[in-house]
Amino acid sequence: MQLTKELETTLYKRRNDNEKTIEGDLFAAFVAAGAISKANADDPKKSSLVRCARTDRGVHAAGNVISLKMIIEDPDIVKKINHNLSPQIRVWGIEQTNGAFSAYQLCDSRVYEYLIPTYSFLPPPPESFLGKELVRLAGEADDLPGYEARQSDIHGFWKDMEDKHIQPYLDSLDPNLSKSVRLKLDQPEPEVFQLRQSIKAADTSAAPDSVSRPELSEELEGALRKLKSIIISVKKAYRIHPTRLARVQSVLEQYVGTHNFHNHTISKAPRDPSAKRIIKSFDVTPEPILINDTEWLSLKVHGQSFMMHQIRKMVTLAALVVRCGCHEWRVQDTYGHEKVVVPKAPSLGLLLERPVFDTFNTKLRTKGGEDRGEIGFEKYKQEISEFKQREIYERIFREEERNDVFHSFFAGLDAARTPDLLYLSSVGLPAVEKDGAAGKGEDVERLAAQDSEDEEVGGNGEEG
Repeated sequence: MQLTKELETTLYKRRNDNEKTIEGDLFAAFVAAGAISKANADDPKKSSLVRCARTDRGVHAAGNVISLKMIIEDPDIVKKINHNLSPQIRVWGIEQTNGAFSAYQLCDSRVYEYLIPTYSFLPPPPESFLGKELVRLAGEADDLPGYEARQSDIHGFWKDMEDKHIQPYLDSLDPNLSKSVRLKLDQPEPEVFQLRQSIKAADTSAAPDSVSRPELSEELEGALRKLKSIIISVKKAYRIHPTRLARVQSVLEQYVGTHNFHNHTISKAPRDPSAKRIIKSFDVTPEPILINDTEWLSLKVHGQSFMMHQIRKMVTLAALVVRCGCHEWRVQDTYGHEKVVVPKAPSLGLLLERPVFDTFNTKLRTKGGEDRGEIGFEKYKQEISEFKQREIYERIFREEERNDVFHSFFAGLDAARTPDLLYLSSVGLPAVEKDGAAGKGEDVERLAAQDSEDEEVGGNGEEG
């Protein structure tokens, strides 16, 4: 007998070259397990399959919910479905609902988690374009003492890196080679190359870079590669100071409430009412976690719904506010009608933790639906925790260890010679206007738009 059912699932799968989807793999498993009739096996729409939340390409999902009509007389149906699935996708349970239930329409809110290395909150290197501009503009705004006070917890970090790690390595090289390496270190790649590298780091599934890098000799290339590994190893050894961790939390709190997030998505006009979203909470775990000698923070955001790229852009802005040493309320400036550039953070660290159905569950308890269970993941907490650790967290940590994704992303932003991010200085939004963002700034927006062209976007740019 066919019944309208609600399916609780924990899902994880990244798209591959054949553009396979989780929904496609799930539906095939339902058919193979006998949960879908032969008459409906050729099209998921015949079974009214609806997912609760979608995610950006490359973003993980630890918990999701779908609703559909399926056959479940077999007591081992869940086991049989999982037998036909990759270990990266698991179905935890099935709950009966009424015929009008829609996983998308009846979801109250969603909880997402973002994992990020603590070195991402280090200020831009003093010799980088962004680092120099922040100091210059702090002086112009008579805020240099305040800027330095807000960065006091990392006082001496970059000087120690230079004196104890970079210079000793340069001294070990041939003098001519050392001079060439120093020149490349002080005069980084052209901004368009840096921007492309940063954007590419944000989306590990991006197309190959079409901008050719200036050719270097094999000897110079090897020396620069070694120096980069030294710099990255020093950054990964950084341990966030409680003062800086408190600043991270303070900045995240600026998102809580109802705000206009038109600058945190794509193709939304400032006056578009759909750009207003409700954030219930945004918190950083008070205790960082240490994985493979790199310290990580877990950021958890609970919101009613999110637009395309919204969370990744919120994370980037929060990190930049802390890194650039500006006031926390600079986040509020992005809610106004001015268009500002907010790059999206790497997809690597983001995962949908769970959708929330509090209203539905409350009504179910009130009406006494004894034959129907509440929708939630609490009863599978232990299994899901083990699944997340094995299939998601470990993959994130390995990817960062292998490709230095976050280093590449922020290093690209620091080096890009564009005024687009100068609203994060002590001067604020006027710094962008004064330094002519209408020029090179367009490159940032254009490149970011190209990065999003081939992603699956709903008609209203919704993510979940």
